[in-house]
Amino acid sequence: MAEAGITLVYGGGRVGLMGLCADGVLGAGGQVIGVIPRILHEVEVAHQSLTELHVTETMHERKKLMFDRSDAFVVLPGGIGTLDETFEIMTWRQLRLHDKPIVVVDDGGYWKPFGDMIDHIIGTGFASERTRHLYQVVDNVEAVLPLLSHAPAPSVPADPDRL
Repeated sequence: MAEAGITLVYGGGRVGLMGLCADGVLGAGGQVIGVIPRILHEVEVAHQSLTELHVTETMHERKKLMFDRSDAFVVLPGGIGTLDETFEIMTWRQLRLHDKPIVVVDDGGYWKPFGDMIDHIIGTGFASERTRHLYQVVDNVEAVLPLLSHAPAPSVPADPDRL
């Protein structure tokens, strides 16, 4: 990311895969913007060496600011918070509130159950086939930047009052 001149925007923590990702981008001379809710900042989970660190009052403000500052979304293996953010950004795309790329990194098959669940939701009639086109899947992080370099520029202007 640093070599490509891409700024990382993420949840602002110093732990987990995203903390390691932030360290890697910073270590390579890149820019990293963290957005963390006050409750997590107060328990000292925040990464203190970022290019920018924004502290929000609520999780909703955090997600909105991360959305506003991002041109694409990359989903790494993670937990319930990752699922929450993934489904919300997919829902916003389904509602045509944005058309920014969403890339799921299925490293080692981690997100296969996610894909199976999407298939199940479509198969039972609770979503249309178009749901599969809300996101793309790659097998590893090395495939993310080449995929995004060929993605069309977003054409849906983000309207902050609609989110």
